[in-house]
Amino acid sequence: MGNKPQQANTSDVIQVRYDKLAALREAGRDPFVITTSDRDVYTETVKNNFEEYENKDVCVAGRIMSKRGKGKVSFLDLHDKTGKIQIFAKFDDLGEEEYAFLKKWDIGDIVEVKGFVFKTQMGEISIHAKAVRLLSKSLKPLPEKYHGLTNTDLRYRQRYVDLIMNPEVKDTFVKRSKIIASIRRFLDAQDFIEVETPMLVANAGGAAARPFITHSNALDEDFKLRISLELYLKRLIVGGLERVYEIGRVFRNEGVDTRHNPEFTLMELYQAYTDYNGMMELTESLYRHVAQEVLGTTKITYNGVEMDLGKPFERISMLDAVKKYAGVDFNDIQTDDEAKAIAKEKHVEFEDRHKKGDILSLFFEEFAEEHLIQPTFVIDHPIEISPLTKKKPEDPNYVERFEFFMNGWEMANAYSELNDPIDQRERFKAQEALLAQGDEEANTTDEDFLNALEIGMAPTGGIGFGIDRMVMLLTDSPAIRDVLLFPTMKSLDK
Repeated sequence: MGNKPQQANTSDVIQVRYDKLAALREAGRDPFVITTSDRDVYTETVKNNFEEYENKDVCVAGRIMSKRGKGKVSFLDLHDKTGKIQIFAKFDDLGEEEYAFLKKWDIGDIVEVKGFVFKTQMGEISIHAKAVRLLSKSLKPLPEKYHGLTNTDLRYRQRYVDLIMNPEVKDTFVKRSKIIASIRRFLDAQDFIEVETPMLVANAGGAAARPFITHSNALDEDFKLRISLELYLKRLIVGGLERVYEIGRVFRNEGVDTRHNPEFTLMELYQAYTDYNGMMELTESLYRHVAQEVLGTTKITYNGVEMDLGKPFERISMLDAVKKYAGVDFNDIQTDDEAKAIAKEKHVEFEDRHKKGDILSLFFEEFAEEHLIQPTFVIDHPIEISPLTKKKPEDPNYVERFEFFMNGWEMANAYSELNDPIDQRERFKAQEALLAQGDEEANTTDEDFLNALEIGMAPTGGIGFGIDRMVMLLTDSPAIRDVLLFPTMKSLDK
């Protein structure tokens, strides 16, 4: 085969690029043997500090995104991670051989340019090329410039092309990184320590979700991918670490929509010697800190709606929210049968196994959630839907729990953590009964976790934050796939 690359069944445009690569290799100019670049500055640094760089020699590197000109003068737009800059190249400066190679460059090629900084007659900051080098050959053309990459499915599958063609996409993911870094700074300053806990677990507890199941060949044993971070982090509270958090991927074998992906980023934190009130204070402070640090304001706009993180967050009980938005007072409902009767009357779907507390939660989801646009803590959930939470001392049918809502979405979920091992065992038993009745999202008994609680866990507040939804809100992104670099997609050959 020699040096000439072979490419079967390609379009004429692609074949031309392969032919160009073959010619480069024949001429001893194979770009793929180059291992590094002499780049010493980014394009935006030059443009933002023109007075400092004017007439100075620089070396830039990046991808060619446009080319124009004719004869002995060429203009190229070179893009790097910070932005773009115009390259001005002349036959007289580069010489016949080098200029001939430059003229054969394609849009998408990755190049290095050495030259001096100047401003054109049109006032555009540019680099006057004195030496050029092709670092990597683009063998497939990018999408047509003016239409860009607009096919949404293709954008998610080929995120690398999406990032090249759509600068606002890159901005979203830069912001995502800054948001996570800001969260870490906030928690580290509050004396929390970041930890890592297992992803492969024998018992996937801590949330109501169906797990993925996998198999360990070495141990000849089935494992599950974790659905939450909770039970291991609580073990560390038992161990005396007192303030711990983890930011990591969790996996739930369930539907895909604009707010759900089978793998997503969750942050959970646990703090000894506090309760859900302490978690509310922390949530308000954290959200304000991140918005101010990353966006420079505590007022954010999502889909044209302004939300103010600077004001005290509203607090409302689930009972009061249902009373306010559904017109039903569950304080007046005494039995499960009465709850089911009112559900039928209001056309709220439920299952036979559901109790009064489950139906209250269904009413909340049906009638109240969509109204919770401004930052709101919904507090005091029914015990039936909160198997790991402390009961309210004055009313054991309800627990010390809150969900944090913005834009009608649940953004966080927090408890005064249940630390009574006897009560916890009873709750696990109730979950096992639900599992037997066909509830695939029910928890199973975790004996090692119960053993940890029997060793003794301090009163503790805990919370889980959906990082992806937080990023969606702070970047005004319409779907979770827009804030996941590589969202889960169905295979094209299925």
